[in-house]
Amino acid sequence: MAIGVWISLFAYFALMIAIGVYAMRRATSSSEDYMLGGRALSPKVAALSAGASDMSGWLLLGLPGALFASGLGSAWIGIGLLVGAFFNWTLVAPRLREQTVHYGNAITIPSFLANRFPTQALSLRTVSAIVIVIFFAVYTASGLVAGGKLFESAFSGIFNFGGLSDYAVGIVITLGVVLAYTVVGGFLAVSMTDFVQGCIMMLALVIMPAVVLFGEGGGGFAQASQTLNEVDPTLLSWTEGLTLIGWLSAVTWGLGYFGQPHIIVRFMAIRTLDEVPTARNIGMSWMLISLIGAVSLGVFGRAYAIRNGMNIEDPETIFILLSDLLFHPLITGFLYAALLAAVMSTISSQLLVSSSSLTEDFYRLFLRKEATDKECVGVGRVCVVLVGLVAAVIASDPNSQVLALVSNAWAGFGAAFGPLIILSLMWPRTNGAGAIAGMVVGAATVMIWISLGWNGEFMGGPGVYEIIPGFIAAFIAIMVVSSVTEDAGEYQAITR
Repeated sequence: MAIGVWISLFAYFALMIAIGVYAMRRATSSSEDYMLGGRALSPKVAALSAGASDMSGWLLLGLPGALFASGLGSAWIGIGLLVGAFFNWTLVAPRLREQTVHYGNAITIPSFLANRFPTQALSLRTVSAIVIVIFFAVYTASGLVAGGKLFESAFSGIFNFGGLSDYAVGIVITLGVVLAYTVVGGFLAVSMTDFVQGCIMMLALVIMPAVVLFGEGGGGFAQASQTLNEVDPTLLSWTEGLTLIGWLSAVTWGLGYFGQPHIIVRFMAIRTLDEVPTARNIGMSWMLISLIGAVSLGVFGRAYAIRNGMNIEDPETIFILLSDLLFHPLITGFLYAALLAAVMSTISSQLLVSSSSLTEDFYRLFLRKEATDKECVGVGRVCVVLVGLVAAVIASDPNSQVLALVSNAWAGFGAAFGPLIILSLMWPRTNGAGAIAGMVVGAATVMIWISLGWNGEFMGGPGVYEIIPGFIAAFIAIMVVSSVTEDAGEYQAITR
C-alpha cells in the first residue's frame, strides 16, 4: 500500500479526533449540550449533518453496487429518497424544531413523544427507546460492514493482528475512531465532523464518475452507453423489467425519512426556526449532487469494468476498486477517507441517538431520577461504547450486505416512527393510546414481514419492501385508536 494512501487516511483520522476535542471544550457541560449541541447548529452544519448521517456507506457502496448489478431501475431508490427528504424538510423540520421546545424542551424523540402525550409518557418513552436501540444496533452494524469491506478490499494481507482478518481489523479501526470523537465531543463533534465528511463525500462522488467516464479507459458517455447496450440493454432503462411492486418498493424508501431519529434530531438542533428553509435548500442541493454521482458511478462503473476486463466479485466494492486503480495514492487515500466519512458520519449519529435514549429514557427515568447533567453525560459516553460493541458483533459476518442491513433498519424506523411523527405534529386528534398502537404495530409489521421472507418473495411474485405494509399499518392504527379513545389532557390544537 503506497505511503500516499496512509498519509491521507491518517490526516483524515487526526482531523476527526481534533474536531472531537474541540467540541468537548465547547459543548459537553450539560445533557442538552452533549446530546443536542445546545440547539445551536448553523443551517449549513445542520443540513450537511442531516445528509451525511443519512447517507452512510450505502451511498458509496450499497447504491452504486445495486446500480452496477441491475442498472438504472435501482435509481428509483434515490428518486424516492430525494422526494422523501424534501417533504421531511418541508413538513417535519419546522414543526419539530418548534414543538420540541414548546413541549418541555425535549432533547430526544422519546422525550418529545412523552411530553406531547403525557398520559402515556412512561410507556411511550420505554417502547420508543427499545425500538431505537434495537434497530440502531442493526443500522450501525451496516456501517461497520462497510468499513470492514473497505479494509478487506483495499488493504488485503497488510494487517495481521492476532489472527484477525482484514475485515475484522476494518471493523475495529472504524469503530475505534468513531468512538474516539463521539465519546469525547458528543453531538457537536458528531455534527461538525458530519459537515466535513459531507463535503468529502460529495467531492468524491463528483470526481469518481467524471474520471470513470472521461479518464483513460473510460471512453466517454457514448462509448459507455454502447458497451452497456451490448451487454444488456435493460441496464440503461428506467422501467424495462421493472414491475409495479418493484417500483413501489424502490420509491417508498422515501417514506422512511419521517421516522429516522438520527436525521430528524438535526431539525431539533437548528439554531432558529427561521433558518430551517436555508438548511433545507443546502441539504437538498447536497443530496441531489451526491445521488447523481452515486447513480453515475454504479452504471458507468460497470461499463468501465466490462471495457477493461475487470472481474468484480462483489458489486458493492466498485468504489473501492476504482479508487485504487484510477488515482494517485494521495487521491486514493482521500477517496478511501470519503468512504470512511460516509460510514462514520452515520455510525456516530446512530450511536449518539441510541446513547441519548438509553441515558434519558432508561437510566434517568428508571434508575437515577435525580441524576445530574454531569452524571448523565458520563453515562451517555458509556452507552455509546456499549451500543458500538453490540453493533460490531452483529457486523462480524463478512458476507453481510450493506444495502440489505440498511433497508431493514430504515424500514423499521420509518414504520415505527414515521406515521407517529407526522400525525403528532399535524393531526390534533392523535393521542397517547394511538401513538403506542402505531409504534408497536409499525415495528411489529416490519419484523414479521422480514421474518416471513415477504420482502424477498410475496404471493409467488417479487417481494414487497417491508416499509410499505409497516407504514400503512401504523398510520391506520394511530388514526383508528386515536379516534375511538379519548385522552382529555392531550386533545390539543396544533396550528403550524
